[in-house]
Amino acid sequence: MFVVATAGHVDHGKSTLIRALTGMEPDRWAEERRRGMTIDLGYAWVKLPDGQDVAFVDVPGHERFMTNMLAGIGAVPTAMIVVAADEGWGRQTSEHLRALVCLGIRHALLVATRADLGDGELAVEEARSYLAETPLRDIESVITDGVSGRGIPDLLDALVRLGSSLPPPPDAPPRLWVDRSFSLRGSGTVVTGTLPHGCIRQGDEFVNSRTGAEMTVRSIESLKQRLAQVSAVARVALNLRGVAVEEVHRGDALIAAGDWLSVIEFDAELVEPLERFPRGLHLHIGSAFLSVTARRLGNHHVRVKLPSPLPLHCGDRGILREPGGRIVAGIVILDPLPPSLRRRGAAVARSTELSSSEIESLASQIRIRKIASASMLQKAGFNDDVCVNSKDRHVVGDWLIDAEHWSALQRRLSQDVDTHSSANPMSPALNSAHAMRELQLPDMKVLAALVDATGLELEGVGIHRSGVRPVLPAEAETALSHLEAILRKDQFEALELAALHELGLDEKLLAVAVQLGRLIKVAHGVYLLPGALELAEKLLSGLPGAFTVADARSVLGGTRRGVVPLLECLDRSGVTRRINESQRELRVRHESS
Repeated sequence: MFVVATAGHVDHGKSTLIRALTGMEPDRWAEERRRGMTIDLGYAWVKLPDGQDVAFVDVPGHERFMTNMLAGIGAVPTAMIVVAADEGWGRQTSEHLRALVCLGIRHALLVATRADLGDGELAVEEARSYLAETPLRDIESVITDGVSGRGIPDLLDALVRLGSSLPPPPDAPPRLWVDRSFSLRGSGTVVTGTLPHGCIRQGDEFVNSRTGAEMTVRSIESLKQRLAQVSAVARVALNLRGVAVEEVHRGDALIAAGDWLSVIEFDAELVEPLERFPRGLHLHIGSAFLSVTARRLGNHHVRVKLPSPLPLHCGDRGILREPGGRIVAGIVILDPLPPSLRRRGAAVARSTELSSSEIESLASQIRIRKIASASMLQKAGFNDDVCVNSKDRHVVGDWLIDAEHWSALQRRLSQDVDTHSSANPMSPALNSAHAMRELQLPDMKVLAALVDATGLELEGVGIHRSGVRPVLPAEAETALSHLEAILRKDQFEALELAALHELGLDEKLLAVAVQLGRLIKVAHGVYLLPGALELAEKLLSGLPGAFTVADARSVLGGTRRGVVPLLECLDRSGVTRRINESQRELRVRHESS
């Protein structure tokens, strides 16, 4: 199947032509048939002579319903430009043509209608003068009369050729832009739309990107046929479970959770360069229509800020219009994950960056971002060889790092560690959190890989060179030696912090002594020599059965201030266990009994 949208001035015979082709009535509303004018979107389809199905989206031609027209063609890859032979090219036809060019539609047909009332050849010749400066200048043309049926077989053959010339749909997960939402008795909520890429299966779970509401595809219809799955490009109707009809509107995008990145702003290329445009604009993309603000980045690029997130890819196309007025510009999204623009001249620099012919390539994105998440780039549409290692990048888990930036990070980390070590001999290890901030690393895994690549060591929360240990100042070394002499004389003597400070040992110096293995910290303010815990266990094993703090002091010596935290430390390490409020026992003795 392929899908074709009509385009052309009001009352130029678009709906009549669709009826002649399909035998179906595309106008949905009684008011439309009464007024003889398409107001909203209509749909019809026919099987072509070669067996292909073609579905038509019949859009309104009146300028008052331009918003409806753009909602209909936003996700459709082909068009049929209709011109009445008796009236010729119309003003709204020009507006429709500009919309087609802005949306990047390159496959279309030119159809002259009402040939019984005017000169079809002349209408085609006039139309080609308008098409001459556009990418649609060479499209095939057909002259028809929808009432008598003249030219309809030729148009069906031309549609066969059009369908055969279409490229395959983009390789992207499904995203259905809703153009209709209604409720059917006995079925519940039904939505319709054009599926431009991907595949939808019965039972698939979807999310409304606007509201976050979750829903399940209960059943699928395409061209009135019940299907288990449908692949792009196709007109589809989905019966949804788990969502009320009031919760899904035209312009909503239904996506699978985790497949798309919902963005709030993006950088885009202007289809035509502009020197100035208003900040307050309307954006038409897919079937969505919303007010946005735009910031010009040079004459060729623009940054668009959305009022609410949309699931967008690089390469998506849209149209900027003045509120209720003319088309200002067509846009092509180049970057759905744009960097902030804080510095003076950043907008111009960003435009230069966006002008690169390789801006949409993965290699270019990694070079610009320095460090990027592979999964985020995939969700943004940068999916060419996204998970493949290459000489221009370094891979750490999900992170892709520009090779030159990776080398620069190694040099920077090495310098930072050496600088810190020289300035802080007592604590030569550079704090890992500080390194993460300074190097602007997104993940601890990246820092660990960087430390390994640089030949450094990551120990706890510190980074240092192999073999580098803290060095105590001479005064601190004298004070520590004095404390060690006191503890060797009485292993379980716990000096008060005030006494330790009088020796010249503050908590920072004591922490370094612990790191060097010269002391062990039993509790806050309680320090003993290494081996004290093992010695305490040996001495306590000489007590018969359960023991109290007083019993422990009888064999350990020392003060209650030192023995109580020592016993609590032995409890935590599993050497002893409490029996009750006042007694403990050795755990080994308990287990052996």
